[in-house]
Amino acid sequence: MTEAAAGVGPPLSVVVLISGSGSNLQALIDAQGAWPYRITAVVSNERTAFGLERARRAGIPTAVVSHRACADRAAFDQALTAAIDRHAPGLVALAGFMRILTPGFVAHYAGRILNIHPSLLPKFRGLNTHRRALEADEQEHGASVHFVTAELDGGPVILQGRVPILPGDDPEQLAARVLAAEHRLYPRVVGWFAQGRLRLGADGRALFDGAALNAPLRLDDQTPG
Repeated sequence: MTEAAAGVGPPLSVVVLISGSGSNLQALIDAQGAWPYRITAVVSNERTAFGLERARRAGIPTAVVSHRACADRAAFDQALTAAIDRHAPGLVALAGFMRILTPGFVAHYAGRILNIHPSLLPKFRGLNTHRRALEADEQEHGASVHFVTAELDGGPVILQGRVPILPGDDPEQLAARVLAAEHRLYPRVVGWFAQGRLRLGADGRALFDGAALNAPLRLDDQTPG
C-alpha cells in the first residue's frame, strides 16, 4: 500500500493528456476529493481543446505540445515527455488523447500510464468503435480502462463498463451511453492506482490487490470500492 493509500503523505500526482473536449478529464477532476490523487497538469496536442479550459477553471496548470510543430513522431514524443516530466507524475492518464505513441515513450512510463477506450477490448481497437459495433450487430458495447503498452489498445484491461445496444441506436446515441459509463470507470481505476491496489506485473498482467486479473473487472454493484 502506498503512503497515499494509508492517508500519509501527498496524493499521487497525475498528468492527464487530452486532445478534445475533456469530459473524462472533468470526471477525473470532480473525483479528486474521493480518491488520493491530484491532477497536477493537463497537456494537450491541440491548442483549441476545450479540456484546457476545464483545467484552467479548476486551477490546474496546462501546456500545449503541438504535433504539427514537431518534425516527426519521435520529436513530438520527446517534447511531450519533457512537458510531462516537469511535473514528476506518478501516473499519466490518457483521456481522449488522439495520438499514437512511440514504444520509447510508452517504455518511459511503463507501468504508470493508463488509457480509456470506448469499446469492450479486445473488440474494436482503434477509431469509430460505436459505428463498428453497430455494423457488427453486437448486442452490447462499452468502455475499457487498460494499461498502455506499445501495442495499440492492446495493454491489459483492468475494468470494463458494459451498455446494451438498443433497437434503433445510431452511433451518436450509443456513444452518449458509453461516455456516461466512461465517466464512472476512469476515476475509479485512477483511484485504485493511487491507493496502491493496482499495478502492472512483471509478466505484463494487471495485478489488483496482489492478484493477477485473468479477466477484466466489470463495473456493476459488485465492483470493489
